[in-house]
Amino acid sequence: MRLVQFELNNGERRVGVVEGSLVREVQHARTTRELALAAIEAGVGLQQQVQTLGLGDSHDYAGLLAELKILPPLDHPDPAHMLVSGTGLTHLGSASARDKMHQQAGDESAMTDTMRIFKWGVEGGRPASGQAGVQPEWFYKGDGSIVVRPGQPFPVPPFAEDAGEEPEIGGLYVIGQDGKPYRLGFAVGNEFSDHVMERKNYLYLAHSKLRSCSYGPELRVGELPQHLAGTSRIVRDGQTLWENQFLSGEANMCHSLENLEYHHFKYRQFLKPGDVHIHFFGTATLSFADGIRTQPGDVFEISQAEFGAPLINGIELVDTVFEPGNVNPL
Repeated sequence: MRLVQFELNNGERRVGVVEGSLVREVQHARTTRELALAAIEAGVGLQQQVQTLGLGDSHDYAGLLAELKILPPLDHPDPAHMLVSGTGLTHLGSASARDKMHQQAGDESAMTDTMRIFKWGVEGGRPASGQAGVQPEWFYKGDGSIVVRPGQPFPVPPFAEDAGEEPEIGGLYVIGQDGKPYRLGFAVGNEFSDHVMERKNYLYLAHSKLRSCSYGPELRVGELPQHLAGTSRIVRDGQTLWENQFLSGEANMCHSLENLEYHHFKYRQFLKPGDVHIHFFGTATLSFADGIRTQPGDVFEISQAEFGAPLINGIELVDTVFEPGNVNPL
């Protein structure tokens, strides 16, 4: 089952099930978060909750996408109660992509630490179920305010030095009233980072990740397939500028999903009832590692057949919202 959130022409929200070229409304469901919390309360899975509520009106899926009526498949009415985060160096080949990026700057210390953490993951990132393995690289991206809906462009601030795609799979979670995390499913995502800033020094990774992101348009309910092969593409002036395959799923990872989830949710501050978490699981495919520099007007297309419609976003420059010296003393 694949779910979307969308808006009607009057602005009201709905949750829908994708059925071919149509989206069918889940009756009495206005948000995926509310749907999930109701399923948790009832002690059933998300798919069973949808079946219990039943389906209603149909909508043309392509039309909803074209009119930018499709929302991220999971969000929170208060963006401050939504945490967007991720883990890096989790995929086989991710270390070589990272090293290739740093080699261009001749930063041997960054390469050393990159390979060290990757090696730890290969050796201890897939423990037996129920046990904790080695912790991965972890980063914070922002709260719900950084999320860009499918079809809309990523805002690039004046201080940004790059605007690069990162095609990934993200896990979508809601914290139940019992304080436990519940995984609704997965979505294709574009984690979007500043690779020029990161390349200067790997300690700038935290800064490089404080950018917008997008995921969806669909939430794939259930377990993640072991092997996933998708396509990441950049289009400029209607022509494909760059294209490459990206792999995901545990068959292509050095960490198990269980281990990545444990090292995220082991922190008590991430277990606030009702909160939403979007967690990106990493990638080994970057156009930046191949020497590509994006520019405003470029379009990212990330497709993965098992996740339905592709995720498409552009790039646009935005004005700064804060200038040096503008902190006001009281």
